[in-house]
Amino acid sequence: MSTGFGSGYSPFAPGTAGTIVGCIMFYFLNLFFPDFFPGFGMDSIYFILLILIFLIIGVRASRVLEPEWGEDPQKIVIDEIVGVWVTLLFVPFSLLNLFLAFVLFRVFDIFKPLGIKKFENMKNGWGVMMDDVVAGVYANICLQIYLWYF
Repeated sequence: MSTGFGSGYSPFAPGTAGTIVGCIMFYFLNLFFPDFFPGFGMDSIYFILLILIFLIIGVRASRVLEPEWGEDPQKIVIDEIVGVWVTLLFVPFSLLNLFLAFVLFRVFDIFKPLGIKKFENMKNGWGVMMDDVVAGVYANICLQIYLWYF
């Protein structure tokens, strides 16, 4: 699970591969459970809980695997899955919004502006996860502004 169902073993851009897995998972979750993703209502609680569950799994997996695989190993991509889901939180579903979330999240995750990089210093697996969560928050804000404007 921490390798994004094996996508973390991609020889080229494992973080991007993990983000694609997160987008595919979101697409199918939305397809089969559309009431979980309607926007700001109480129905979104299921998606928030899913994000929190994956966050906790990711922290635990990172804490266990970092001693063996090294600090913030590229093979762990559950952080990208959580990050892109944070980007998609409270965003109306469409393929365009899914694509924009993917692009915005990858930009914030790769370049780590606005203090995102500082979150990598957190200990016990939190650093692996939290920089992507914060990148997802920034990407979500940009996507919300885009949706409001357009």
